[in-house]
Amino acid sequence: MASRPPPRFIVRPHDMAGQRRRWIWLGVAWFASLLLAVLVTGLLVGHGTPAASEHRQIQALSTENDDLKQQVSNQLRAAQVNDIANRSLRTTLAEREEEISGLRTDLDFYARLVGGDAQRGGLRIQNVRVQPIDGTKGWNLTVSLTQNAKRGEDTSGTATLSVEGLRGDKVVRLEWPALGDTAQKDGLPFRLKYFQELHATIVLPADFRPNRVYVSAQPAGDDAVNRTVAWNDAVGGTLTKPGDSHAQP
Repeated sequence: MASRPPPRFIVRPHDMAGQRRRWIWLGVAWFASLLLAVLVTGLLVGHGTPAASEHRQIQALSTENDDLKQQVSNQLRAAQVNDIANRSLRTTLAEREEEISGLRTDLDFYARLVGGDAQRGGLRIQNVRVQPIDGTKGWNLTVSLTQNAKRGEDTSGTATLSVEGLRGDKVVRLEWPALGDTAQKDGLPFRLKYFQELHATIVLPADFRPNRVYVSAQPAGDDAVNRTVAWNDAVGGTLTKPGDSHAQP
């Protein structure tokens, strides 16, 4: 029996269910890929957001830091201006105080000289001043004497000076013979009707620290006039003030 050749066409029944399953799987796969793409994009965007936020925060902090630096700089400049103004004001006040003190000295001097109180005044030690001599241990001494112009007569006599201070740990008082020129060992002679300045040079020991100056003016035939002043005041030369005491023993 001869063999039958294979048929050229095979008839099979159409599988609609299998085709639907394939389409379903393809749809699921597409949806999964789409979901994956969305998730990846979300992750990338999520990672990028903190960086942008940090960048904005850094910019804000940098701006705030610049503002604070500017405020500090402004405060420093304002403090410097105030400091300069305060120093200038203190200098001006010191100058005005010195000027007022000088005017008071002049007023007291001229009031004393012309006898504004309508009373005869005796001899007065008006001012005592010492000034250092550069490069030496010596001091220039100036003693101003006045008396009321209404007194109407000359006054003559001698003036001496002594200095009290520390020598080592002891308080000592250097008398005039130890301070002045040997030619003036008996004192500085004066003769005045209204006003006179006495000048001399004194020398202090190197280990001596002066504290006070004692000046005594002895007019002929009258009581001595004495005055005590602090050394620093004598160096400053602003000794005459209203209310200064002039003791007479």
